[in-house]
Amino acid sequence: MADHLSTTFAALADPTRRAILARLVHGPATINELAEPFAMTLPSVSRHVKVLEEAGLVSKAREAQFRSCRLETLPLEAADSWLAEYRGFFSERFDRLEAQLKTMMAARADDDKQGDR
Repeated sequence: MADHLSTTFAALADPTRRAILARLVHGPATINELAEPFAMTLPSVSRHVKVLEEAGLVSKAREAQFRSCRLETLPLEAADSWLAEYRGFFSERFDRLEAQLKTMMAARADDDKQGDR
């Protein structure tokens, strides 16, 4: 079996599944409600939800005669923690790029001023 992080990212790789998660951010929903914005069959949406469920990103609960799906955030928090290590790396690079661009723009402004003389 794949590690939890790989399973999470595999589930998130599909845009339909990401859209389903985005809908569940606003609260629980039935399969019918989740299927509304998509031009696909209910069984197809159910298969997407099953992948999300297997990844631990969605849980199902029975409410009266309905089964609602809920967002589970723990796998997303784990992915976010893993990505946090790389945020610092890219943030540092972007800071250096910004400094370089400022230097280049200042030099260009100086050249423009000297050309106007």
